[in-house]
Amino acid sequence: MRGLFGNDWNWIAAGLVSAALMIGLSTLTHFPFLVSTVISVLVFAGLVFVLAPRQLFEGLDLGSIGGGQVAFARELLSQAQPAADRLGAAASSIADRDMKAKVKNLADIAADVIARVEAKPASAASVRRFLTYYVPQAAEVAEGYATLADRRAPNRQRLASVGAVIAKLQDAFAHYADSLADSELGTLDVDLRLIQESLKEDIGR
Repeated sequence: MRGLFGNDWNWIAAGLVSAALMIGLSTLTHFPFLVSTVISVLVFAGLVFVLAPRQLFEGLDLGSIGGGQVAFARELLSQAQPAADRLGAAASSIADRDMKAKVKNLADIAADVIARVEAKPASAASVRRFLTYYVPQAAEVAEGYATLADRRAPNRQRLASVGAVIAKLQDAFAHYADSLADSELGTLDVDLRLIQESLKEDIGR
């Protein structure tokens, strides 16, 4: 079932809900068994579809994009998304407000870059190292900090050392996010010059 309308969890959840519904309709409302079964099957089918997780590149016109670009971007995002999720989870588990904010910022930047690459698969190459190295490594570091901080007597020196790495990772994350934005604006200067030339020709300005 995996890969068809999502993963197995939406099928399991839909099955549990529809089974409970069928039992409830049959025993509590005294609906005929056949009617209860039909209603439950319809509910099951609807829930399978509704609960299906969103797929990568959903809504994107893949026909206008090279298959190789999409496959490359899909591979990178498939590696980066779990690590980005781990970053978010690590941020939630850190008690220190300043460090929590820093790790959450890393998770937010990672999510933003992933969303941009999904919207424009051709940009994946420019952030390949970010997605395959920095995001997973940041997740490891953030989880390590959370583990250290959760000890009864945390080693302050080690915490400070890990915290310094997290601070440096913020610079790296911002750099890659900005470089991706710069690549998206790569044709802006050319477009502006062409517009100015057209305006000069058409209205003398």
